Amino acid sequence: MRHQVCIIGAGPSGLLLGQLLAMAGVDAVILEAKSADYVLSRIRAGVLESGLVDLMRQAGCAERLDREGLVHDGFHLAFAGRTHRIDLRGLSGGKSVVVYGQTEITRDLMEARAALGVPTVYEAQDVALHDFDGSRPRVTFRKDGVTHEIACDFIAGCDGFHGISRRSVPETAIAQFERVYAFGWLGLLADVPPASEELVYARHERGFALASMRSHTRSRSYIQVPLSDQVEDWSDERFYDEFRRRLPEEVAARVVPGPSVEKSIAPLRSFVAEPLRFGRLFLAGDAGHIVPPTGAKGLNLAASDVHYLASGLIEHYRDGSDAGIDAYSERALRRIWKAERFSWWMTSMLHLFPESGDFVARMQLAELDYIAGSEAAATTVAENYVGLPF
Repeated sequence: MRHQVCIIGAGPSGLLLGQLLAMAGVDAVILEAKSADYVLSRIRAGVLESGLVDLMRQAGCAERLDREGLVHDGFHLAFAGRTHRIDLRGLSGGKSVVVYGQTEITRDLMEARAALGVPTVYEAQDVALHDFDGSRPRVTFRKDGVTHEIACDFIAGCDGFHGISRRSVPETAIAQFERVYAFGWLGLLADVPPASEELVYARHERGFALASMRSHTRSRSYIQVPLSDQVEDWSDERFYDEFRRRLPEEVAARVVPGPSVEKSIAPLRSFVAEPLRFGRLFLAGDAGHIVPPTGAKGLNLAASDVHYLASGLIEHYRDGSDAGIDAYSERALRRIWKAERFSWWMTSMLHLFPESGDFVARMQLAELDYIAGSEAAATTVAENYVGLPF
């Protein structure tokens, strides 16, 4: 079989790229190693920048997002017994963020793709990328015991950090930059009202905590834990006890405990691969970079990659120009490194680093106090949090 573009991975980045290409008349097939139900079961981010919301509208997939998404004009930093609100709208020229779960983004994109009748192959096994350094790339895979081959013009690797796309690139052709943190986030999802109408990021001497949400009736709560901890170590009761300890008293008093719908520990890392183009193979989303979740940038950064890549591919087929795809890696990486910086900075400022001693702890508090007392510093936080322009 032949398609113009073969997309590896049916997560949000692959689905969004496929939808934008389909809306522009570009023929793209998506290959996904897991089942559709498995893809939908993954619990991930839920804070959307305006750029991602605009892309969903451009893709014709924003009806439910616009109806059910929660617009947030600010968030709170809690530290040293005080709470300071970052006025996103006031400090960023009227911008805000939208709380809407990644699972819902995925569902909306899946349904839109099915409505268009464009092909997605789930449970594609042994996917392999061939000849992407030449003019005729190919992708092979097995489905139901039968081997298939797709001939295409371009391959888009949207299959995540552990996917085959980046691993198919020769080691000599790619540089990788990484920092692995010595702790993770223990997250608990529960069908109870959130403790705060806006997100609360808490820096506490016992460790970081985040009071977040997915809707008015579904809470998402996080605490910093050592990587040596296991989910089984944490009963719901123990989690809520520790979660309350790390929150400001007025927020902790509003925490409503509820049985966990999902509970997991996510390790934190910063990672960037350079470049993001290798002949006719492009990397996008987690295949090319990972950020700690502290700055709410992971899904949004994948969306900016998709914006640049979709624009370049559409320009190639519509206008016969390769200017967009030739500039893809440089343009995407410029924005990626800025988001990496913000996510690293937020992580460094809000988490407990026992090995760093009291000096670093004092620097964290000084940084937070400066943000709380300086409109210029708070503006920097707000501009990065709502998302830098594409």
